[in-house]
Amino acid sequence: MLAPPAAGTRTRPRALANWLFCVAAMVVVMVVVGGITRLTESGLSITRWEVISGTLPPLSDADWAREFARYRETPQYRLQSGPAGMDLAAFQFIYFWEWFHRLLGRLIGLAFALPLLWFWWRGAIPTGYKPRLVALLLLGALQGVFGWYMVASGLTGTRTSVSHFWLSIHLMTALFTLAGLVWTALDLRRMASIGKAQPARWTWPATVAGAILGLQLLLGAWVAGLDAGHASDEWPLMQGRLVPEYDSTRGLLYAATHDPFLLHFLHRWWAFVVVIALVWFARRVRPLARGASVAIHSAFGVQVLLGIATVLSGVALWLAVGHQLVGALLVAAFAWGAHILGRTPA
Repeated sequence: MLAPPAAGTRTRPRALANWLFCVAAMVVVMVVVGGITRLTESGLSITRWEVISGTLPPLSDADWAREFARYRETPQYRLQSGPAGMDLAAFQFIYFWEWFHRLLGRLIGLAFALPLLWFWWRGAIPTGYKPRLVALLLLGALQGVFGWYMVASGLTGTRTSVSHFWLSIHLMTALFTLAGLVWTALDLRRMASIGKAQPARWTWPATVAGAILGLQLLLGAWVAGLDAGHASDEWPLMQGRLVPEYDSTRGLLYAATHDPFLLHFLHRWWAFVVVIALVWFARRVRPLARGASVAIHSAFGVQVLLGIATVLSGVALWLAVGHQLVGALLVAAFAWGAHILGRTPA
């Protein structure tokens, strides 16, 4: 057996940074595929969580018949898909997206864990970064657990979709992991460029803008989970009025977390609070790194336009997927800007 390199082997922060950027790109793709899975209502097509054996899709007619039989036992099929006349071909379509979503999650896990072991064995990880990299690995594992709880929430009772709360936990964990990957990669790249650079610190402008952006992302996840994008195909009005009618019989807090019409309204107008916050944030970033400022402005500008287009189109699939893609890119751009604000002088 080969012995590990001797202590003191030169660390490789640039290689680590490039690896983390690649994993971050895979997470962005994962967010997109997750969006397609949700929009095509594919998430409940696989009713079991088989970490190893579930890697392969059904390979025979008997396997497909068995999987379809399991799906026919779900509330989604009995109350929604079945009455709509779903056949095996339609089931295979939704099964593919859920299977591909899970497969991509496995691939991301391998793309992170195996290089991490290699860099660790080679002594290539700089001092202080091992705990952070292990934390990112654990976040990825937790993401898989949250994904299963999300699916399980829609397999019992009379629900025909997953819980929008579990969906938001699943999505927000993915976006937090994406930001962590970008932040850590930027720390390592800066170390490679100027030597023993101190990791960037979190700043109060990042806290303010990040909280405002985070609330919008949470609202967006709830809108997706409740299909609230279909609440209106008008803009700027809803149902011919600025504030739509919504069910307030159980209180405003319940309505703000459950009513599709109110959530749609909050998501579309809180977006402009986000715009103001991000313009302010990006202006603080601009003197230090114009590229990051441009990236933030471009991302939220395109995001707003895609959001309006998605509403006017009646939630066309690829517009809605584009909206989710740019949302993930906005998180990455925000992490870049926050990192720049938190850097110590070279």
